[in-house]
Amino acid sequence: MNVYVLELGKRLAQNGLLVDAFTRSQDATVRKVVPVVPGFRVIHLPAGPEMTIPKKELYQFIPEFVDNWFSFAQENDIHYEILDCHYYLSGLIGLEIQKRQKQPLIMTFHTLALMKNLVARDELETESRERIEAELSLVQKAQAIVAPSRNEQQYLEYLYEADPAKIHIIHPGVDLSLFRPLPQAEAKAAVHAPSDEQIILFVGRIEPLKGIDSLLYAMKILTSKNPDLKVCLWIVGGDVSQPVEHWSRELQKLEQLRRVLKIHPLVKFVGQRPQHELPDYYNAAEVVVMPSHYESFSMTAAEAMACGIPVITTNVAGVSALMDDQREALITSVNNPLLLAQKIEQLLFQPDVRQELRVTLRENVENLTWETTADALIEIYNQLTIIQSSV
Repeated sequence: MNVYVLELGKRLAQNGLLVDAFTRSQDATVRKVVPVVPGFRVIHLPAGPEMTIPKKELYQFIPEFVDNWFSFAQENDIHYEILDCHYYLSGLIGLEIQKRQKQPLIMTFHTLALMKNLVARDELETESRERIEAELSLVQKAQAIVAPSRNEQQYLEYLYEADPAKIHIIHPGVDLSLFRPLPQAEAKAAVHAPSDEQIILFVGRIEPLKGIDSLLYAMKILTSKNPDLKVCLWIVGGDVSQPVEHWSRELQKLEQLRRVLKIHPLVKFVGQRPQHELPDYYNAAEVVVMPSHYESFSMTAAEAMACGIPVITTNVAGVSALMDDQREALITSVNNPLLLAQKIEQLLFQPDVRQELRVTLRENVENLTWETTADALIEIYNQLTIIQSSV
């Protein structure tokens, strides 16, 4: 979501809009107003302790954030014409602002609590009733809703009873100048990968709904069937800079699983990597795997496709609609390690197929740019401001 807001803000500013992105200050030493590009700033507003706080505890600080938002706008003599809210907490802030002013509110949820709860495995993974109620309210009160895929549009319409006329499908963009095909040998050298080792890559948040455990099972099956195959799974994401006992709960579960399955040497936890390094990781890989139980779109898959790398993903991911012509090779079902291992195996042993996919997948995302995303959003802005001015 941070990448989404950052890239979208830059493209909106390039189109002549003045954009301020407001976020909660988590570090008192960070500047409160950070210019990104001309016309686009990030504003850090105090709301509660200036430190990292679990997201489920942030609800209590919404009133303070709203008060500081109004103070900032008044002190700088700014009137904002559009409230573009990302994630339900931002949406709740937008609703509070609307009580005092009348700007149109656009809502982008990024993920939906009802869908996350569908795949949650225990109480710790379950989203709160407060979040569900907030999303249900926002769906009714927002003037427009942005959905990243047809799947998400249908969930909003059928599960949340959203008015179909308010929902706009706008795919996230990809920076095609950054995410592009590179020589594999150069990419492997950049990420210090053995030149003779085939890499299976996962990139993303380390959380249960990503299905990484299913991928570990698939690795066990793949290597059991092909004991001479020189292959390694690289997992990019999560903080592994500390000793294992300080890793996140999910990372520790995955660490334990790779030992139980006896694939410890075949799985590498890479940790978090900045956005500008990801093209090297994608291009070093033979295949990227996203075995998610729920995925509203999957920007990771789109980035890998832009690099011309085959992406195996589940049929629940919104991005799978961009792979219809390659469905047989690249789409698997949720929680199916046998099928996933088979899909990976087929790609690893068919370099000609991989080469064909490199071309077609890049073509599939050629129109998936942040400029296109910004243009579509500006159309909604214009429609809403015209309606607002006529009220």
